[in-house]
Amino acid sequence: MTEKLSDTARDTILAPLMDNGWEMVDGRDAIRKTYEFADFVEAFSWMTRAAMWAEKWNHHPEWSNVYKTVEVVLSTHDVGGLSSLDAKLARKLDAL
Repeated sequence: MTEKLSDTARDTILAPLMDNGWEMVDGRDAIRKTYEFADFVEAFSWMTRAAMWAEKWNHHPEWSNVYKTVEVVLSTHDVGGLSSLDAKLARKLDAL
């Protein structure tokens, strides 16, 4: 069972993500990052690769795509906020 991140876990797990461009979403327990690519095809290809991991882990991002920009928001709806699944997916998205 997935659990909401504790205060201690947040410090440890979220700090490296914040250093890598992720930020907290105002008004909710979620993180956000904007990715910019060379063009639409590169952005959409990245989204396709990301979707495969999201499906494999059954943890799906909120995202939007406009031309070469993809904005991603991560939060675990089942626990009402951030969980280790969000950090795991954020790290994978950065690695893609």
